Amino acid sequence: MLPAVFSRFMSVSSARLEDSGFETATVSDVLKSKGKSADGSWLWCTTEDTVYDAVKSMTQHNVGALVVVKPGEDKSIAGIVTERDYLRKIIVQGRSSKSTKVGDIMTEENKLITVNPNTKVVQAMQLMTDNRIRHIPVIDGTGMLGMVSIGDVVRAVVAEHREELNRLNDYIQGGY
Repeated sequence: MLPAVFSRFMSVSSARLEDSGFETATVSDVLKSKGKSADGSWLWCTTEDTVYDAVKSMTQHNVGALVVVKPGEDKSIAGIVTERDYLRKIIVQGRSSKSTKVGDIMTEENKLITVNPNTKVVQAMQLMTDNRIRHIPVIDGTGMLGMVSIGDVVRAVVAEHREELNRLNDYIQGGY
């Protein structure tokens, strides 16, 4: 069984995570709430695609990151490419996005931070905050399940807090 939060070459100390008792939503719940866009039909590109094509795809789909797979191996994750990669490794360095391959600028698989579906949302939020990342792939023993963004995680936490506030209001007003 995999730990609740894992990454390759990085670890998270559970002692640093807040556990207030009612925050029970998991990353799997977030993927389910995203619907069709999270059912395994996640957005991807290959290491051989140009950065231009990857950024064009991100723009067309209004997302900030794409999973990168090895050509011909659609379940073999090579890494992730983000808007931040484009900004720092193409624009700032004066490189051409039309001649640079995604594989040259992506965050590689051995440095990729991931979660599994059973990871608590607050743990994913802590991991994303600590590592200053906005997108995190969700992987289980069979491969890639989807991707969650910091916005997805924040929405889930806010929804849980709202539900708890409503329960407390009901209790105070005697409507429990």
